[in-house]
Amino acid sequence: MTIIIDDAGVGDLLFGAVIGAFRSRTQEFSYEILDVKYFRPPRFDRKEYLKQASKVVFKLLGRLKLKPDEPVYICRGYIFDKAVKDLIRKYGNNRIFRIKVTGEPQFLTETAYLDEIRNLGYRPLEERDKKRAKSFFHMMNWLKKNPDKLRYAKTGWPRLSRYRLFRTYHQARSNE
Repeated sequence: MTIIIDDAGVGDLLFGAVIGAFRSRTQEFSYEILDVKYFRPPRFDRKEYLKQASKVVFKLLGRLKLKPDEPVYICRGYIFDKAVKDLIRKYGNNRIFRIKVTGEPQFLTETAYLDEIRNLGYRPLEERDKKRAKSFFHMMNWLKKNPDKLRYAKTGWPRLSRYRLFRTYHQARSNE
């Protein structure tokens, strides 16, 4: 048996991220949310999302009851850098493998993320993976029309200050 760990939504503007765990043999799937607060200042600047992602990975492995000697395949994304180090420290180098996740684990994790952003009222673009920039602006325009949803935006990226929507939001938050 093998457990495969993937993420979805880390690079998107909306919501936090979803981290999913999939056991290939039994088709078990479970996921947890990495809260948007980890992608906002000051936590984002301190890279607290890395520590939190590691905690989520261990929680999911506990939920799926990782078997002795069962390998863990984990996405190559930087969000898992600390998790991989922590997993190797606990389980050894011969059980943890970085991979490009495809197929069912990727589909289920991505679907979970899309369901979460739909729950906010957002309708994602059909070809969002192929058109990342278009997806970003689609989300940003949705936020402009729904300013009450700004609390669900990842605002930690320094380049966002180029956009009036986020400058205004940051100024309002710093005055509180």
